Formats: sequence, structure tokens, C-alpha cells
Amino acid sequence: MKARTSDIEEAAAVLRAGGLVALPTETVYGLGANAEDPAAVSRIFQVKGRPSSHPLIVHVGGAEQLDDWVEDVPRAARLLAGHFWPGPLTLVLRRGRRVPLEATGGLETVAVRVPDHPVALALLAAFGGGVTAPSANRFGQVSPTTADDVRAELGDAVDCVLDGGPCAVGVESTIVDVTGEVPTILRPGGVVREDLEAVLGYALAVPSSSHVRVPGQHPSHYAPRARVVLVEPEKVVGEAERAGELGHRVGVFLPASCAGAPVKAHAVVAVPGSVAAYARGLYGFLRELDQRGCDLIVASLPAEEGLGLAVANRLRRAAGPRP
Repeated sequence: MKARTSDIEEAAAVLRAGGLVALPTETVYGLGANAEDPAAVSRIFQVKGRPSSHPLIVHVGGAEQLDDWVEDVPRAARLLAGHFWPGPLTLVLRRGRRVPLEATGGLETVAVRVPDHPVALALLAAFGGGVTAPSANRFGQVSPTTADDVRAELGDAVDCVLDGGPCAVGVESTIVDVTGEVPTILRPGGVVREDLEAVLGYALAVPSSSHVRVPGQHPSHYAPRARVVLVEPEKVVGEAERAGELGHRVGVFLPASCAGAPVKAHAVVAVPGSVAAYARGLYGFLRELDQRGCDLIVASLPAEEGLGLAVANRLRRAAGPRP
């Protein structure tokens, strides 16, 4: 059931009272709290099991509110906000006084975005303030793209869940640091590098690591319970069958280039030929193979251009070292 006006008004009241609201965005579902309430923000970390040093994203209702939350907005930030908000782009800027250090992991920078989802925007308008909202899942695990995902993972730890249907983008926002002389992409996401570069008129770096702490940088992130193994596309079938012979319950992300190929595995997911469809379905595919009892997932990386860069980033994190 999709959120109604009465549901949104109830959720806004929960936020004002210091509670937590799971809200849909175009990327993934977020676990939201009043961005100006340190106690409510701290509860997000407790529910997720997230280290308090990992900063959160502050969601606001429009680009015109940017100056209410940050200091020293450079021209590049206004240009990007004007082109891509509402949308899956997060900007890292100097923290304004309204933002408590609890929301920034103790940093003097803050990540801000305007979500492109009617339910999220209606909630922000009804609430009348900013909402901190990391993904609504346990820290390091697969991000939720439906309200049912949130309920299954967090249960009664969330005071209110707004159902906005499946997320349209399916991977988190692109994070761009605009505090330096040249903007830098800290996390690939729903706004692709090529579009950012077209607006700015120059190339952007995507460093493998950064001194600026942002969501999604943990070595193991977006991870299912099953171990993820990445190989070349032409080696997926062979690697899956070898793992099966060793006794694993193998799940396979069968790339489009191998469509129709016979493969011996416990479960097979056919990867869409469209990278946008792959991004939209990625977290659902990982959850499906977990639910089907796989203990190992064999996958390959897509071409790292456009949204493929974000998908490859998430798969690498999912395959990263486990705690």
C-alpha cells in the first residue's frame, strides 16, 4: 500500500517527536530523523549498528534551502544543484550551524541532497526541516529498495515506514566533494560522471580512497550474507561450477553476454542487458540469492561507464573483506 497524505502527516509528527521514519527515495529507502535533533540522529546509528564516525546525508526540500544548512557555497555546487536537484546527487560542503556534529561524524563538512521522489518531497514539505537519512538497513548490508525490505530487516526498530513503491534508480546517490578547488567524485551513483563533467566543463577524478569520510567507503559494504566472488564475464559459468563441485550453494549473476548458457548452480539471476535495469535490480538480486540459501555468489563487473561505474563500485564493496 502506497503512502497517503495522512501517512505523510503522521510521519512528519514522528520526526518532530524525535522518532525514526523509513522513507522512499529514487535511490534506496532511507532511515530518517530530524537533522537538528542530536538524540534522534544518534538513534539512527544505534538502530543500524553504524559507527558514529560515519557521516549521514541531510535531505532537504529544494536547492533554494542549501544556504540554510551549509557555509561557503561555491559556484560549482550551485551549478550542480541547479542541474541535478531533485535527483541522486549529494554535495559535500562546509557544515552550517543548523547541522549537529552527530550528523557529520564529527566533521566540519556535511553531505546534502534533494531526493527525487514525491513521497520524500511531501514528507520534507510537511515536516518543514531537514532529514538525515542513510539507507534503512543494518550497517554494511544490502540496501533496501522496497518498503518490505525495510520491514524485514529493521522491524519494530523503525517508528514509521512510508511505502513509496520500488525505488526507480536502485543504487545510492553520487557523492561529490565541492569543498576543494576542483570537485571530486567520492562515491559513484545515480548521476553519472559523464553528465557531471558535461555540466562543469572539465574532467572529474574518482579516487579509490579519500580523506573526506562519506557513506559507502567501508571496505565491505552493500554486502549480502553470501560471499561474493568477482571474475571476468567469460569465466562466470566455469567458476560457478567449480565452486559447486567444492560443495557451495552457488548463486550466479549470469551476464547478458552469456544469456541462455547452461550453468550448474543452486540459483541463477539473468543480468539485464540494460545497465539502468541492472542498477535498479542489483540489491534485489543480492537479497534474492540470500533468501534462496546461497552461500557464494559469482558475478562479473559491467563496463565502468555511465551507471556501470556505480554498479561495479557496489559489487566490489559487496565482495570486499568481511568483518
